[in-house]
Amino acid sequence: MKIIESERARTVSFSKRKKTLFEDAKKFATQTGAVVGVMLFSPGGKPCSYGSTSIEEIIENFLKVKLEDRQRDYVEGKSNGFEALEDLHKELQTCNEKEKKRVLMHKILHPSSEIPRDKHMEDQKLAMKLRVEKIKKETQNSILVEHLKFDLNVAPEPEDEEES
Repeated sequence: MKIIESERARTVSFSKRKKTLFEDAKKFATQTGAVVGVMLFSPGGKPCSYGSTSIEEIIENFLKVKLEDRQRDYVEGKSNGFEALEDLHKELQTCNEKEKKRVLMHKILHPSSEIPRDKHMEDQKLAMKLRVEKIKKETQNSILVEHLKFDLNVAPEPEDEEES
């Protein structure tokens, strides 16, 4: 699939496909009893939306549920990211203990030789590092979502054009 080159053809296609998309959303909501909302912007930047109830109400309920989930996690004292980090910390401690035992055993059995690298242990630590980075990104994303606030009842103000 590729973008339609002609701007006019793209606008016509958008209009037709928008209608079909909204009809499908309505059908889905009717058949399943789900609350459905669809938001999109035309190629010209004009916002369009469909909601089985008002789109504002759907977004408000969505954000409310997300906020309640975060508050519940906070009340319980742990967010999912902190739980995952805690699990990783325990796993790292276990790995470090195994590594200490391996080094100690090697020193006892082979006192004058160099301690060989443990490729498996290095791979495990690299995998843990990647998981920490993933948790960091997920946590940052959830913080960004928490700070996004917008009012759908307010039309965006047109940008002022500079006069020469």
